[in-house]
Amino acid sequence: VQLAESGGGLVQPGESLTLSCEASGFTFSRATVTWFRQSPGKEREFVSAIRSSSGYTYYADSVKGRFTVSRDSAKRTVYLQMNSLKPEDTAVYYCAASTTVIVSSISFQWAYNNWGQGTQVTVSS
Repeated sequence: VQLAESGGGLVQPGESLTLSCEASGFTFSRATVTWFRQSPGKEREFVSAIRSSSGYTYYADSVKGRFTVSRDSAKRTVYLQMNSLKPEDTAVYYCAASTTVIVSSISFQWAYNNWGQGTQVTVSS
């Protein structure tokens, strides 16, 4: 199983950025792919998730209305469109995947055993 994030970078507050998570080595159509993020000195936190089979999406309150998660099954890729970025969105963003996670556990790190290496997002003026 491999997950590869890309698309991070340095942007100014209010700008947008799109992250990609390309997946291989598992049945993408049966997977839940989830974005987490971790800022220096803080715990890794849930950001957003999408169930590949149904397209159902889930968001943390802190990003609801600003971030949009989507998938392209043909490319085995999940995207995180981030708009109206704030300095507090600065973090390393990770994607994780599971074919067995249930909805009630979707925001918990321990529910995932497949992780990418992360991509840095910095929001600063």
